[in-house]
Amino acid sequence: MQLDIKNSYAHDLPELSKECLPFGFQKSEILIKNYELAEELGFSKDFLDSEKCLNIFSGNGLFENSTPISQAYSGHQFGQFNPNLGDGRAILLGEIENLDIQLKGIGQTPFSRRGDGKSALSPVLREYIVSEFMHSAGIPSTRSLLALKTNETVIRETEQSGGILARVAKSHIRIGTFEFAAMQGIGILKKLADYSIRRHYPDLENTNEKYLQFFAEVCKSQTKLVSKWMNIGFVHGVMNTDNVTISGETIDYGPCAFMDNYDPKTVFSSIDVAGRYCYANQPAILVWNLSKLAETLIPLIDDEEQKSIEKLTEVLQQIMPSYEKYYYSAMGKKLGIDPISQNNINLVKSYLQILESNSIDFTLSFRDLAKVFNKTKNIEDSVFANLDDFKRWHEDWKTQIISENTNLKNITRKMDLTNPCYIPRNHIIENVLENAVNGDMSLANEILDLYKDPFSENDNNEFFKNPSKKNVPYVTYCGT
Repeated sequence: MQLDIKNSYAHDLPELSKECLPFGFQKSEILIKNYELAEELGFSKDFLDSEKCLNIFSGNGLFENSTPISQAYSGHQFGQFNPNLGDGRAILLGEIENLDIQLKGIGQTPFSRRGDGKSALSPVLREYIVSEFMHSAGIPSTRSLLALKTNETVIRETEQSGGILARVAKSHIRIGTFEFAAMQGIGILKKLADYSIRRHYPDLENTNEKYLQFFAEVCKSQTKLVSKWMNIGFVHGVMNTDNVTISGETIDYGPCAFMDNYDPKTVFSSIDVAGRYCYANQPAILVWNLSKLAETLIPLIDDEEQKSIEKLTEVLQQIMPSYEKYYYSAMGKKLGIDPISQNNINLVKSYLQILESNSIDFTLSFRDLAKVFNKTKNIEDSVFANLDDFKRWHEDWKTQIISENTNLKNITRKMDLTNPCYIPRNHIIENVLENAVNGDMSLANEILDLYKDPFSENDNNEFFKNPSKKNVPYVTYCGT
């Protein structure tokens, strides 16, 4: 199969990557194939089912004209700067349809340091499932093309089955990439900025102050992204600057998870002992991370450093007001109250306070609220049963909806199109991973099919809808 694979990053920015060949896993098998994404990339079904496809994505062959590389980057990890990171277990094969095709868990690279460059199968499947859910839920994300089992073991705390993820992204350029480039000098920094603009924000190429405008666009993309995370109860878990993309896509699903009961302090990562990246802190960390990008861009903005700082600071100061606009607008739609007004913002805040004080499931609450509104469920049968504070709020909410709408019949439908019924529940994902590692992919395939349309409720899928009955704190681990 002839594909037009390009290597623009490798060719245009050789200072920011190193060529390396994938480590070939000889006994690999493909467990999951994303035929829909493959079609978007120009892959035929026959190719995806072929031996050639297996060879390429298990590291035993290459696309014609491919220049495989691992990318260099730095990063602030839990607030501490690490100048020398880079792709320690990932190789970029090139770009197809202007999208990166990357193999993750494919073996050692020049940036592996003391690591083996491999991945266990469980984190590969977790990223596949969660990233595809995010895409279906309308949240910008890297995508998953294939999940492979290497049929070789990797050594972590124990021996585990190995896996490879074929990841697709608008690009893998991170804030950490700019941090690394800035250390190489203004020439390389400018090359990276120009490349990023050309690839992601081409409308800016001929504008005045294009680097400042570029920074503003990255801020906008990331602000929208984090507001979407917050509106679905997603906790990324490791918002280091090397995990923040210039394109505004969610990347690196290591210790991520979704809230069950609403609690702003929710944290899942085993290494985030101080709660730096807890649910409630994500907007503040957004600003912090973007300030690190701003620091790298100072030499490109103005000839006078102080003027550069002032201009970048002005953009940074707009992030939180923009975030609140996106966040409350989306939260209002989740509650069926569209216009942004102080009254509606107060309704949102009061609603979340009820969820928190009564430990109510975040996802189910919105679905039950819609059912209460259209009278397909009584309050006593909902997650709000026996809550006097909810009943008082409910009356104010109904009054507001009636005042805003002449046609009330579509309210529930609009709410259900905004509020997923199914999310990657933590206990369900663990069941899926345990079964898959033991050779049973049936539950993984079932859940992937369900997540293609997480907003449509099916009475036969109650198991996938509800939180775990075990009241045990959920802990996630980095897949390194």
